[in-house]
Amino acid sequence: MVSSPRLRPRSLLGWAGRGAEWVRGMVRGQFITGNRRLAFLLALVTAAIAVLAVHVSVWWFSPGVMILPILAGGLLLWPRALRILYGMVAAGLIYDTVKGRAGPGIIATIVVTAIFADVLARTREKLGMQALRGDQMLIELRNRIRAQGKLPDLGDGWDSVSILKPAGGVSFGGDFVVSACDGKTLEVALVDVSGKGLDAGTRALLLSGAFGGLLGSVPREEFLATCNSYLRRVAASEGFVTAVHLALDLATGEYVIASGGHPPAAHFDAGSGSWRITKAHGIVLGVVADTRSVPEYGLLRPGDALMLYTDGLVEAPGRDIDSGISALLGEADRMVISGFKAGAGTLVQSMQDDIGSSDDCALVLIWRSLPR
Repeated sequence: MVSSPRLRPRSLLGWAGRGAEWVRGMVRGQFITGNRRLAFLLALVTAAIAVLAVHVSVWWFSPGVMILPILAGGLLLWPRALRILYGMVAAGLIYDTVKGRAGPGIIATIVVTAIFADVLARTREKLGMQALRGDQMLIELRNRIRAQGKLPDLGDGWDSVSILKPAGGVSFGGDFVVSACDGKTLEVALVDVSGKGLDAGTRALLLSGAFGGLLGSVPREEFLATCNSYLRRVAASEGFVTAVHLALDLATGEYVIASGGHPPAAHFDAGSGSWRITKAHGIVLGVVADTRSVPEYGLLRPGDALMLYTDGLVEAPGRDIDSGISALLGEADRMVISGFKAGAGTLVQSMQDDIGSSDDCALVLIWRSLPR
């Protein structure tokens, strides 16, 4: 009878090495991404909390502390990894409940927190961003549109101020300002997107980049028509836009105002000490192909000013817009006394309080200084 050969030690070591390499490969495969490694770490923390609550101190390691890894998972994990973490949380809660360490109040709080974290994770998955990067992107976009709203330095003899106030105190609104200046000519466009607040804010973010690129790149008499063509081609179903466009010669003070269905600009004449409404008019943008408008040509002398604004300052339910414009010019007379720069913010606030406006509002004021 022939006995089977025994495995040599070297063969055993080889099998053990290959087995260890296989296990190592499996572990690497499972934890190849930072998201999986983080999910594993949070699962370990959850398990530790559940065990320590039973065997060490429920005072220091209450099962309610599991809320912390759940919230961290909602901010940092993708939904699939988050639900694996929820499995560990459920196991920990069952263990603590059996041991008398978790009551109905703690369980209900953890469940509500888990639902909130799941919604947060699924929202981030749609954006393809982890943690607070989506919020950071919105902050950067907000800062960019605010920077666009600041008019450039106009040189000696000129000054300006612009104010944007979205509805509801949010950071984004449907009103925006774009400007371009080559040192000789200033071009400004004040735009009002249909809607208000966040509903119009996302569209305003898109259009501000497009309109800002067109400003100064196309002849000034074609700016509104080009914007209209863009709107009808790209965003025809999303509503209309009103806009007022100003081209100002900084050497002579001559200006051209064109309107696309926007409230009329106002010109302050320092010689007479009064405001008058400009007569530029046209059709709202994004509705029809032909937006031929009637521009107004004028001249800003030393001490004169031009005021551009959106309907959020003059329009209120149940009141005619002409009455709102008259009230605006009345407040603007007080602004002349206090000074344009100091009085612009007060003017906007007074008009909002007067009409109880819940709409976005914006004001652009450009004036020519008196010689010293």
